[in-house]
Amino acid sequence: MKEIDKFIDFISYEKRYSINTVWAYQKDLEQFSVFLESQFDIKNPDDISSSMIRSWLMSMMEDEMSARSVNRKITTLKSFYKFLIKQDLTSKNPMLKVTSPKTPKRLPVFVEGEKMDFLLDSNIFDDSFIGQRDRLIIELFYATGMRLAELHQLKINDVNLHLCQVRVLGKRNKERIIPVVQSVIDLIKNYLNLRSEIPNTGEHLFVLENGEPIYRVLIYRIVRKYLTSVSSQDKKSPHVLRHSFATEMLNRGADLNAIKEILGHASLAATQVYTHNTIEKLKEAYKQAHPRA
Repeated sequence: MKEIDKFIDFISYEKRYSINTVWAYQKDLEQFSVFLESQFDIKNPDDISSSMIRSWLMSMMEDEMSARSVNRKITTLKSFYKFLIKQDLTSKNPMLKVTSPKTPKRLPVFVEGEKMDFLLDSNIFDDSFIGQRDRLIIELFYATGMRLAELHQLKINDVNLHLCQVRVLGKRNKERIIPVVQSVIDLIKNYLNLRSEIPNTGEHLFVLENGEPIYRVLIYRIVRKYLTSVSSQDKKSPHVLRHSFATEMLNRGADLNAIKEILGHASLAATQVYTHNTIEKLKEAYKQAHPRA
């Protein structure tokens, strides 16, 4: 479907969506196109009806795809049809008659502050380049709440050692400045000294032993490896550290708007989910302390 290519070009070059978002939208639309051709032999957007779209959504739910994933695909189609109408590539919007399935509310998974302190204060990280690189990765995630993609693309000149801050390029290429504590700055200085001994390094902050930029899957594996030593929960990803940062900040009295800015959320509603963790912690403390609980 040639309209898909036009839409992908639009969100890539005009809207400047992130690589991951563009990839996800393209994958969703390609799956949708394959379904339409195989089930209805349709290639023209004007011939697509809301019932056909619901059939696609239902087929995915029958395959036990989560409501959250289905809703993401609905979001993709809504954006796609909004673009088609604006560009006069279609005359109707079948998405107006498509409703989203309800998603169960899930609290963000996080690691308690005491466990993170135990991990970061332990001797699990050795003094080698890899040991100090891995420690800095964990520390930066927990100290800033940045996303995996954001940490992966950090450059050396994004770190201001004098002002104790890191410049991050977030979703839709929005830049934000995140303050970091002196102890993390000291770790960065130590890591940079070790990194300087490696030949052929480029501008990326985190590199491999051969000087090549670190790859995202390795960052994920590093986080999972070290969180396994302090957490028994199934999820042990960089995003868990992001949740841990936000939850701990909120528990220690940080302003919700400040947390929103640090995380790079577009709206306060996205940040308010962390208040539920705080409320659950208050309920637990209440049950433990109240004489009639």
